[in-house]
Amino acid sequence: MRILSVHNYYKIRGGEDESCKSEKSLLREMGHLVDEYEKDNISIPSYRSWQLATQTIWSQESYQAVRQKLQHQPYDVVHVQNSFPLISPSVYYAAQAEGVPVIQTIRNYRLLCPNALFFRQGKVCEDCLNKAIPWPGIIHSCYRNNRLASGITASMISIHRLLKTWDRKVDKYIALTHFARNKLIQGGLPANKIIVKPNFVNPDPGVGHGKGQFALYVGRLSVEKGLDTLLSAWDKLQSPFPLRIVGDGPLSELVLDKIKESPHISWLGRKSIDEVHQLMGEASFLIFPSKWYETFGRVAIEAFAKGTPVIASQIGAIAELVEHKRTGLQFQPGDSLDLAEQVEWALSHPEELQQMRLEVRQEFEAKYTARANYQQLIEIYRMAANN
Repeated sequence: MRILSVHNYYKIRGGEDESCKSEKSLLREMGHLVDEYEKDNISIPSYRSWQLATQTIWSQESYQAVRQKLQHQPYDVVHVQNSFPLISPSVYYAAQAEGVPVIQTIRNYRLLCPNALFFRQGKVCEDCLNKAIPWPGIIHSCYRNNRLASGITASMISIHRLLKTWDRKVDKYIALTHFARNKLIQGGLPANKIIVKPNFVNPDPGVGHGKGQFALYVGRLSVEKGLDTLLSAWDKLQSPFPLRIVGDGPLSELVLDKIKESPHISWLGRKSIDEVHQLMGEASFLIFPSKWYETFGRVAIEAFAKGTPVIASQIGAIAELVEHKRTGLQFQPGDSLDLAEQVEWALSHPEELQQMRLEVRQEFEAKYTARANYQQLIEIYRMAANN
């Protein structure tokens, strides 16, 4: 099978980009031919405002480039990972013009919400959901705190909604969880085209020992990720316990201030994936305090692979991945007291925590291995090709 992978990389590479790379590597390992059409947001400063606006809504360059690729080689599918902002939905039209089915993986809510998160001013926001024109996102400058950029993004959403691009030009959507699928259906995407297939971890990093006696946070240091909730919870613990933080982001100053107050908190900055997996294997548990509707939670299944339970907020997709008192614990999103209570429960129930280590590894082996994921992905490709 020959696949054309289409991906617009973020300026700062994150979990979405890593998942895309893992998927391409897996397909190649299994003997498939994977070609690429890619752009990188690092080039955005070279565009003038009007150029970026037109590129976001309709990139003639991407349309022509993808169509030429499809004319030059016979492809079975075009798999779009992310087309925003430099590639644009024009690639769907290019594929359809050449009779090649299109798969679109949904890794955020960009098709429904200008900032892609359903999150504003520190809390969940669905003001743009089901609006023909997502005007609240423009008024509140939801994309990059820039009203012009938000207007361009909202225009892309509304124009292609009017053209029925999302309905007619994509053969199959891949949602990473049932929660994400339901939210996409609520936003108007065709239910019969949305299939749930999770992310995976490859290669298998192996089980850790979990004897490091510390809690671990891995991710962007930002409000939507719940880092402020986490830091506040550590102030409320009855018995101090070490917390290690991996990542960077806009709340780095808050982390630095908290480190000065508490000797039990350490900030390790950015780490390689191998270093992260090593820390996960040593940690007593991972904390996933997100406040927004995560579409998945790659960090959580990486912890599962290492045999490390996850204490997660009860919201969005992450609440679907973590089963309370089996593969981890849940707390109310944004509730630092509840989080502190769950941490204390974990520390005071070592036998139950040890049982969770066995459960999360079994969960990983059952759902999130490369082999299981590959079978699901190929079946989706075949369904799209048959249609």
